[in-house]
Amino acid sequence: MDRRQGLSVRLKLTLSYAGFLVIAGALLLTAVWVFLLRGRSQSLIVSDLSDFLRVFDPSNFGPVVFVPAGILVLAFLLVFGLVGGWILAGRMLAPLIRITDATRKVANGPLSHRIRLPGRRDEFRELADSFDTMLAQLEAHVAEQQRFAANASHELRTPLAVTQALLDVARDDPNRDTGELVERLRVVNSRAIDLTEALLLLSRANQRSFTREHVDLSLLAEEATETLLPLAEEHDVTIETSGDTSTTIGSPSLLLQLTTNLLHNAIGHNLPEQGIVWVHTSVRTDTVVLTVENTGEKLPSQLVPTLTEPFRRGTERLHTGHAGVGLGLAIVESITHAHDGTLVLTPRPAGGLRVTVHLPAASAHVRQV
Repeated sequence: MDRRQGLSVRLKLTLSYAGFLVIAGALLLTAVWVFLLRGRSQSLIVSDLSDFLRVFDPSNFGPVVFVPAGILVLAFLLVFGLVGGWILAGRMLAPLIRITDATRKVANGPLSHRIRLPGRRDEFRELADSFDTMLAQLEAHVAEQQRFAANASHELRTPLAVTQALLDVARDDPNRDTGELVERLRVVNSRAIDLTEALLLLSRANQRSFTREHVDLSLLAEEATETLLPLAEEHDVTIETSGDTSTTIGSPSLLLQLTTNLLHNAIGHNLPEQGIVWVHTSVRTDTVVLTVENTGEKLPSQLVPTLTEPFRRGTERLHTGHAGVGLGLAIVESITHAHDGTLVLTPRPAGGLRVTVHLPAASAHVRQV
């Protein structure tokens, strides 16, 4: 925003200090005159300039010299207020100047710079600490976005490179069976489409650009189970669904995608035979809970928190026919945060993963409104 140059804050504070001192001095002199000198027979009119010098003679101090003495006092207070106010304003504004310098360094340099303002807590220290916290979050967000862009570019480049290789083979070998080539191109193209749609869905969830309405998580769990039941049967996985009516307010399509991703992930990371997936919904105080739990191999506790990062996979999938695009749990986390919820991932002691989604209940939304 283009603004016209105005007075500095330090100058404004200086003038304020000086003006306050002058006004206070004037009120003090007025009070002295009203309560001590008014009614004296001597006049307050200054007849000669030499009366200014009589203020230094105690024997001549009286109402006749009160006016010039008062002017000298006010002049002294004005000069003292300007000088003292300038020094005090500089000391008071020093933290703000340091914060301003830090913002300029961050604007023109790395986000790793911090203010780290010393001293006890006050308004300026709280502002500096809040700014440091914001910089740390911004630096982490930028780093995450850079990793995401690099990973997305790599993931998108893979199907394009495979497609280019298949086309080169077809061009160099015209007698090659085109049916096999077309089928492989179809598979690669489908993966590229799935990845692009997942990226668009992730962007939509992060922007929170959706209409909110009442949604029952138990119905979404049943719908996702029916949709993925053929996949579960194909891989010998049993899905057990239970729970109560759990109503929240949000996007039905996004929450269905969340449930489907969790269920698909649970099926894809399961035992090769006789695997089980448990889907449960419940209601707690001001919160509805969706829990998806599956059997599988044991996961290291330090690995689990990283599973929500885009394109981050844990162990190798046991059902390689449905490898996904590496955005399943990242999309789940984004949708959860877009609905003001929390996502908790916990490794099961017997193997597998327990994913718990906490969302505000519909009744909590009503009370907030």
